[in-house]
Amino acid sequence: MKLQLIDILIVLAYLAVMVFIGVYMRKKARENKESYLMGGKKLPWYMLGLSDASDMFDISGTMWMVALCFVYGLKSIWIPWLWPVFNQVFMMMFLSKWLRRSNANTGAEWLATRFGVAGKGVSGSHTVVVIFALIGCFGFLAYGFIGLGKFIEIFVPWDMVSSYMPFAIAPEYAAHVYGIIFTVFAMFYSIIGGMHSIVLGDFIKYIIMTVACISIAIIAMIHLHGSGNKLVVPAGWENPFFGLNLNLDWSNIVPDANKKIADDGFGLFGIFFMMMLFKGVFASLAGPAPNYDMQKVLSTRSPKEASKMTGFVSIILLPVRYSMIIGLTVLALLYYNQLHLSSATGTDFERILPATVNAFLPVGIMGLVLTGLLGAFMGTFSGTLNAAQAYIVNDVYLKYINPGASNRKVIRANYVVGVLVVTIGVVLGFFAKDVNSVLQWIVGGLYGGYIAANLFKWYWWRFNANGFFWGMASGITGALVFLKTYNGLFLYIWPLLFLISVAGCLIGTYTAPPTDMDTLKTFYKTVKPWGFWKPVHEAVLKEDSSFRPNDRFRLDMFNVVLGIVAQCCLTVLPMYVVLWMKLPLLITILLLTGIVLVLKRTWWDKLED
Repeated sequence: MKLQLIDILIVLAYLAVMVFIGVYMRKKARENKESYLMGGKKLPWYMLGLSDASDMFDISGTMWMVALCFVYGLKSIWIPWLWPVFNQVFMMMFLSKWLRRSNANTGAEWLATRFGVAGKGVSGSHTVVVIFALIGCFGFLAYGFIGLGKFIEIFVPWDMVSSYMPFAIAPEYAAHVYGIIFTVFAMFYSIIGGMHSIVLGDFIKYIIMTVACISIAIIAMIHLHGSGNKLVVPAGWENPFFGLNLNLDWSNIVPDANKKIADDGFGLFGIFFMMMLFKGVFASLAGPAPNYDMQKVLSTRSPKEASKMTGFVSIILLPVRYSMIIGLTVLALLYYNQLHLSSATGTDFERILPATVNAFLPVGIMGLVLTGLLGAFMGTFSGTLNAAQAYIVNDVYLKYINPGASNRKVIRANYVVGVLVVTIGVVLGFFAKDVNSVLQWIVGGLYGGYIAANLFKWYWWRFNANGFFWGMASGITGALVFLKTYNGLFLYIWPLLFLISVAGCLIGTYTAPPTDMDTLKTFYKTVKPWGFWKPVHEAVLKEDSSFRPNDRFRLDMFNVVLGIVAQCCLTVLPMYVVLWMKLPLLITILLLTGIVLVLKRTWWDKLED
């Protein structure tokens, strides 16, 4: 099916609205640095939560998840634990409010509340966080850029537009050209309007995506159940649970799916799952990485609203996103031979999403889906860009280059930095192999070097800035080395990166004196973390005998377990609906209802600033 005029008009109308939002919000964004980068910390929690969820609904990740759902079935719900997706639950229960209590503008600025502004390693710790944040931002920009180009190429084949180009471009770079075109729109409204335009744009995108996702789910159900069709899938595909081995055999259905399972390294799924869980718990306890997710938490009006915002993300993201994922998967399974997914290197499962949309969605719905997915790219891109701007302008330009810059110069610096960051992200996109290669490096390799230092900073009083610097530096260096030397799944080498980083943390910590006690006392009283803080706690009690420590560890962990189960229920719920698996659906609804009632008493009613 080719794009019809109505579909094209819907896409063009969306792009025009985004440009208008950028221009409309320009004046408000220019009020000051905080208004530009963080919406003045006055935006309501539900709008920030919706914006954060929209940023996570990225086009590249959704293409990846549809490919996973096709090959792994309902077992695919576990694979995003690579991020790990359940870090949102840890943040919801306690880490978001801890982070927001600092009142900082970036993760690098937050370090001053933990380690102070002077002492051995303080400058280095600040620098290494900025470097990590920028490497991560550039990686995500390249990741989104690749996915967008592959997506558009399905709908607008290069031979349709090549004759209109003023210069010759090799077909293998067609996806990059499409990526650049839509990147310009995302860059414009996010740079001009700052956080205000990003949040409003994300709200519009979410409404469009919700309509599109539900429409796809309904269309899939009509095709599957209305005509009496049956999915031809391996035994165990419809079961989310697993043993040591994956035990999915596609040999007589889609043989290339077996090759993908082997290439992904997920055959021993039980071991893979334990590795994900082990890494995921540590990564979640370390808190959010310095990206758009952290910026949304820091932009909330209070610690209580930070917790609400993070909890809201899973509720509004997962059911909607997985309605689309399972819907497109069902259509792809029913009509696989019509999708033409073969390439010179075998079947490209990442093309299932655009190929299915192109083949089976009616006029109008296709326009909405295209608009929503383009908006997904633009939202993720703009949120990541905003985070990169915050780190460069707030933590480099204003700290080292021009501390006394006027508001006009700060806004101008944001514009220049925005264009520079986008340019670098696009250039990196030209060198990346595919969506999955970038994803594996970011979540498995780079973040493997991030975890240890950021774990210690919350829970161990003796950990200092010098330990933070050497822990981060050794972890990032290890990730960059393995990027060149390791061709497999990064998940299996992250324990080595983690140990290297732990060694850096410990050596750095004990080769420098502890953080100034006054800084530690202020941090402990303000943030109120639980963990190994006994010497600091005793020092605080000497000054204030009425101080009450945070004794919520057991309750927080109980809530985390319930929250992760609820998150899994929200993920699998739309899959059971589309497949119309009645008993599992009923059990999921009852389990989710019970968890919500318990969390109302153990979490929501106990929120405090």
